[in-house]
Amino acid sequence: MITQNTIQQILSRIDIVEIVGSFVKLKKRGTNYIGLCPFHNEKSPSFTVSAAKEIYKCFGCGRSGNSISFLMEAEKYSYAEALRWLAAKYNVEIEETETSPEYKQQQQVADSLYIINNFAQKFFTNALFNTDEGQDIALSYLKQRGFREEIINKFQLGFNPGARDSFTKEALANQYNLEYLQKSGLVNVRDGNAYDNYRGRIIFPIHNQSGKVLGFGARIIKNNDKAPKYINTPENEIYVKSKLLYGSYFARLAIDKADECLLVEGYTDVVSLHQAGIENVVASGGTSLTPDQLRLIKKYTNNLTIIYDGDNAGIKAALRGLDLALEESLNVKLVLIPDKEDPDSYINKVGAAAFANFIAENKRDVILFQLDIALKDAGTDSNKKSIIVNQIAETIAKINKAEDFTKQQDYIKQCSEILKIEESGLHALVNKFIREKVTKAENQSYREERNDVNILPAETVDDTLSLFNKDEMHERAMVRSLLEFGLKDWDEEQKVANYIFKEIELNQLEELIDNKDLVHVVQTYKTWYNEGIEPTPKNFLYHDNLKMSSLVVSIMDFNYEISPKWSEHFEGHIPTREDLFKEEVFSTLNYLKLKKIKRLMDENQHDLEKSLISEEQMILVQTHQHLKQMEIELTKQLGTVIFK
Repeated sequence: MITQNTIQQILSRIDIVEIVGSFVKLKKRGTNYIGLCPFHNEKSPSFTVSAAKEIYKCFGCGRSGNSISFLMEAEKYSYAEALRWLAAKYNVEIEETETSPEYKQQQQVADSLYIINNFAQKFFTNALFNTDEGQDIALSYLKQRGFREEIINKFQLGFNPGARDSFTKEALANQYNLEYLQKSGLVNVRDGNAYDNYRGRIIFPIHNQSGKVLGFGARIIKNNDKAPKYINTPENEIYVKSKLLYGSYFARLAIDKADECLLVEGYTDVVSLHQAGIENVVASGGTSLTPDQLRLIKKYTNNLTIIYDGDNAGIKAALRGLDLALEESLNVKLVLIPDKEDPDSYINKVGAAAFANFIAENKRDVILFQLDIALKDAGTDSNKKSIIVNQIAETIAKINKAEDFTKQQDYIKQCSEILKIEESGLHALVNKFIREKVTKAENQSYREERNDVNILPAETVDDTLSLFNKDEMHERAMVRSLLEFGLKDWDEEQKVANYIFKEIELNQLEELIDNKDLVHVVQTYKTWYNEGIEPTPKNFLYHDNLKMSSLVVSIMDFNYEISPKWSEHFEGHIPTREDLFKEEVFSTLNYLKLKKIKRLMDENQHDLEKSLISEEQMILVQTHQHLKQMEIELTKQLGTVIFK
């Protein structure tokens, strides 16, 4: 939706050192910058940023990318959110393409709700700290609960005064639309009179991944049997409860770094744990986990630890959504807080260190815990035990992704031992549930096709850290030469790009390069070059095709630097890749030609073995000799020895 003109303005201002330096302490080393990787724990810096190439790479965990992908990784932004963050940083006004009237209306409502929520948050915070009622009732209550002012400020907690319409009057006086105030859940209207919905309550703002306030949770202070303990924002254009986890904005970096997400029920649980220094924690708000919430967790980590009260209600809440978590390939553990405590009260009781130790020592596998609880409930009832076997088999069947095969087999082994049944029998039962699920999915797919529903295939993700075979390494080397040196002069008449394209035309691109994604990069370069658009590496690094961008990042090398002491052993200038670019271009093209010739020789040999006609055999032998001579010539140019 953001115009290309805006994107180009943003890209022209980007300084990767400045952007990454906002999150990582960088130190200049040679032409590059180094620091401790923000994506994994390390003591020695292996995270390198190249200002010249505008890319980063961690030589410890392997993560790499550009300024936009860094924001997407570090802040868990979408591509569009990262662009908006950069636009705000560099004061670039965002232009957007024309949209439908319906979408434009929806966006206007969403923007209005964000503005109202921002105003409300400031009003509630001011009421908490700067009014007598807020200080005497709400702030004293929070401090009595053990919350310090710095944590109250961090989470932007507030207070809605007890008067019937104190917030409503202020909002209307500031020209906020009454219809949108109602939609936000902050104001109710009855009998033509508008009044505050959260009066007399402590306010917990709920933020999205970029820190904007989506809605509020409002907790009652005084005991009132008729009033609910918490009131939450009703669902609207920006607040969808099933897609939110309280505290995720404040926890995202800590979860990523710890590679574990702690899940609790309540707002105060999150705030208390953060205050104690345990920041990789979010709250579900007491609802069953939804697929969207689980995917939000999975953006940061595959390891989920649920921390709930140890009573029956807490156990049931912890087990809700278990199957969904397993289907998302999350490694789920469970910790139950003892002595009728909740995480908030327990950490205040025992302290942060003891709480952390308790969590580490009392994690239980959720499937085995579920089995244990069910068996205790069944006792000696064989019918109930039979039901349990089926339930456990169905649960294990949810773990059916290829990468989780070992985990699934381990569960079958452990559960069959606990249930005292044949492992092969449980294995067969698990497979039965998997087959039923596959059959159901196939039937659903068939019905959708019959109804002419277009089903888009899932987008494949390029793994830039995978191991490449030798041929692909040569293909990547040639593309890297094109990207880095294509605009240099090959001779007085042509650029490097012209020379490469002539050689490619003679040998056919698809026969030189097998990787279709690399072919797409070369074709895109040629299109831009012919259209007069400067195809610099930067244009590829920030291409809106994220798969192409990721691929280009993965093939761009960091410049090697010569040690000053090593330089002392040489007189004069030590040649660099920049100095030897012609040799590199020439050799990378010749390696690909050599690969093509070897493939043709293999095909020719295969035809020779099958041929029974002497004339054909003679032609094939001559063809082999011709290809062999071409191979010898190329290897001489490359300085390679071929054994006959």
